[in-house]
Amino acid sequence: MELSDANLQTLTEYLKKTLDPDPAIRRPAEKFLESVEGNQNYPLLLLTLLEKSQENVIKVCASVTFKNYIKRNWRIVEDEPNKICEADRIAIKANIVPLMLSSPEQIQKQLSDAISIIGREDFPQKWPDLLTEMVNRFQSGDFHVINGVLRTAHSLFKRYRHEFKSNELWTEIKLVLDAFALPLTNLFKATIELCSTHANDASALKVLFSSLILIAKLFYSLNFQDLPEFFEDNMETWMTNFHTLLTLDNKLLQTDDEEEAGLLELLKSQICDNAALYAQKYDEEFQPYLPRFVTAIWNLLVTTGQEVKYDLLVSNAIQFLASVCERPHYKHLFEDQNTLTSICEKVIVPNMEFRAADEEAFEDNSEEYIRRDLEGSDIDTRRRAACDLVRGLCKFFEGPVTGIFSGYVNSMLQEYAKNPSINWKHKDAAIYLVTSLASKAQTQKHGITQANELVNLTEFFVNHIQPDLKSANVNEFPVLKADGIKYIMIFRNQVPKEQLLVSIPLLINHLQAESIVVHTYAAHALERLFTMRGTNNTTLITNTEMAPFVEVLLTNLFKALTFPGSSENEYIMKAIMRSFSLLQEAIIPYIPSVITQLTQKLLAVSKNPSKPHFNHYMFESICLSVRITCKANPDAVGSFEEALFMVFTEILQNDVQEFIPYVFQVMSLLLEMHKNEIPSSYMALFPHLLQPVLWERTGNIPPLVRLLQAYLERGASTIASAAADKIPGLLGVFQKLIASKANDHQGFYLLNSIIEHMPPESVDQYRKQIFILLFQRLQNSKTTKFIKSFLVFVNLYCIKYGALALQEIFDSIQPKMFGMVLEKIIIPEIQKVSGQVEKKICAVGITKILTECPPMMDTEYTKLWTPLLQALIGLFELPEDDTIPDEEHFIDIEDAPGYQTAFSQLAFAGKKEHDPVGQMVNNPKIHLAQSLHKLSTACPGRVPSMLSTSLNTEALQYLQGYLQAASVTLL
Repeated sequence: MELSDANLQTLTEYLKKTLDPDPAIRRPAEKFLESVEGNQNYPLLLLTLLEKSQENVIKVCASVTFKNYIKRNWRIVEDEPNKICEADRIAIKANIVPLMLSSPEQIQKQLSDAISIIGREDFPQKWPDLLTEMVNRFQSGDFHVINGVLRTAHSLFKRYRHEFKSNELWTEIKLVLDAFALPLTNLFKATIELCSTHANDASALKVLFSSLILIAKLFYSLNFQDLPEFFEDNMETWMTNFHTLLTLDNKLLQTDDEEEAGLLELLKSQICDNAALYAQKYDEEFQPYLPRFVTAIWNLLVTTGQEVKYDLLVSNAIQFLASVCERPHYKHLFEDQNTLTSICEKVIVPNMEFRAADEEAFEDNSEEYIRRDLEGSDIDTRRRAACDLVRGLCKFFEGPVTGIFSGYVNSMLQEYAKNPSINWKHKDAAIYLVTSLASKAQTQKHGITQANELVNLTEFFVNHIQPDLKSANVNEFPVLKADGIKYIMIFRNQVPKEQLLVSIPLLINHLQAESIVVHTYAAHALERLFTMRGTNNTTLITNTEMAPFVEVLLTNLFKALTFPGSSENEYIMKAIMRSFSLLQEAIIPYIPSVITQLTQKLLAVSKNPSKPHFNHYMFESICLSVRITCKANPDAVGSFEEALFMVFTEILQNDVQEFIPYVFQVMSLLLEMHKNEIPSSYMALFPHLLQPVLWERTGNIPPLVRLLQAYLERGASTIASAAADKIPGLLGVFQKLIASKANDHQGFYLLNSIIEHMPPESVDQYRKQIFILLFQRLQNSKTTKFIKSFLVFVNLYCIKYGALALQEIFDSIQPKMFGMVLEKIIIPEIQKVSGQVEKKICAVGITKILTECPPMMDTEYTKLWTPLLQALIGLFELPEDDTIPDEEHFIDIEDAPGYQTAFSQLAFAGKKEHDPVGQMVNNPKIHLAQSLHKLSTACPGRVPSMLSTSLNTEALQYLQGYLQAASVTLL
């Protein structure tokens, strides 16, 4: 694609179409852009458009398309073609910074993101001049440009906040600090001076404060890993100015909006974060500044209103106090009883109140509310911060704090009792206080793991929580119901089991509540209770205890999915999955209705899959239905196929990418349920599974390989007789997989199934070619993972076709090849094989080479006989060799680039481990002894003499043990 006006025009038209609401116009345009994005100059055309187009909408659209293109294609993935040619890469890096700085803010943000994606891969090695180019722009004095640089630097450096320490990271941060710390500090001082010069100019202040916010964020990122020498030397400059900004109040920067935080609030929030970072990590150096920050932040908390726009500021300010109060050498600041009372009264209690804004979220934006309240998402709420402060104070002052709050809790509950319908918020705050007081340590998986001894949780549960949940009307006081359910969830390990059993029917009943939050919490609580462990690794709540509730539980769970706003509620679907798993065969009578509802749901969501967790649990539930039913009645598999295949066909035909890997897993599970034949409905699909396009997507590979293995296990003879023309296609898939370092093990899974199950004559003509491909790959890139898989395959081949056949095929490729493979690969590397079944296959295969391969006894291969036996005894007795050569990068860590659906393994579609030598050999050590005995009978005297001359004494002792255990001797 050359950079011509005609191409720019075409691109403009297609970009316009991608904005069309009508899918019939939009989808083809998106497909067209996808089809041309591999062409040279495509990204440069996009950049030209966003610079020169007259229409703003096209500029914005081109910038978003460009950013997504970079996100998908910039990273170079090993074994995969480089998707952006080198010339384009160089041109993009040369032009993008000036272009970003001269663009309007909306486009600047997109390009700034693109720079940080490129930077993540290329900076500093492949893009050394990026920093100098950026720092030089600070001199421009134009704050539009300066903010562009700051924004880009922020998106580039913020990863330092969560990267693991490494030498590489230190080197990069040092490089950044050397180039960036001084100019940033000078810019900080200059910007603050400009703020006082322009103190009366609102529009100038807005720009300057935007810069200060970004500077404060950069300060956080650059100081996160360790305290840089430069910032330690300049702490006075930074901290004095931060303190001044914290106490600053400028009428011109105050906003009328009650929801949206203004620039002043955002800046102060970030400064609280920066102060908390220093108080936690660099407390010695920060000590001289700490008292004045505590005073300033305390004043801030006492004077800030309850409006939503201050939430981030208040929660960060409280988090600062929380991080200070749990450090031993700041303890003295909080020791005074009056200080504690004042913190409790002025900071904690007011910020635990359920405000109108919370009520609004509870009713109208339940998904967001649940995410904050249940999952503790990163959106900092005042309540969470207040809760953390309570925990922090309890570290040193548990007694006094509990004492102060007990008084509050009692008076709040009394207020509630006077007039529940008006004062319910008092009870809500009381429950929240008890929860934050009682919980010292919490995990998502186990709820509270440590509790405050001073709070009687069971008593509070029986007196104040249960009555709310027992009331007949499930829709009354929804907030209190949600609090009660959450209490059960959080303290499930502290409340005795009999109380939990009393709660279960109450929770099932609340699945019918109209409030999304209430029925979601009820589903989540049930799911958590069902996963609690009892004694002997069983579940705490047994399926016998659940027996009386099966019908009402299933009815209410499926009914809850029909409520407005909950049709794709992941918590309900997870509870369905967990109920099936717990109840096992108790669900069989309900399966016909359940599977109908699940397939209808599957059909509905496949039109537009948008909730990955929901979809995952839905497929898990389908797998459980199949497993549980077919375990009791294997013939039922047919009725599942009838119910599911219509939807599956539609998903495959419409290429619903997110669902295809799941469909293959469920089909494998169904096919594995058949005994020894493949129904014709599966055979009709077989040719389609070999289409190259399916194998292009990494997410499809593991489930497709498993499905093809199921075909081979159940119907190799059918494939050989009715679809022999498809065998080259099957081997083509193997060839593609074996060429990739990330997927070669999948290629071996497929190959092993072909060798094990296909009738020998159907693969005869391909066998030599298979070995040639494997040797080519060994020559080109020999990785540990490949060698382990190769060893298992060679030995499986030996078991299936005999040791002589193995020697003959090697030597037919190249004379003496068999000896080379033994000497260079099998003997030195066999120790690396891991896994019970894999080791057993190798042991049986090597035993065959030692005892059933005449050339091993009377040719130049004989010298390898004892070393091979020595290696086999080593495989039995020595620890596994799990070293990986230094130069080998961790290639088998799957990192699917861009937006491809990665593969999600379904736990309940799990495959039983298959042992191909199970029938034949039980104990491989005894098998070795018996085989050696048989060999020594055939050629008396040879075996003992070979052993005595060159097998080391330790190995010989082990071998004597095997012979004794097998009750045989060598002649």
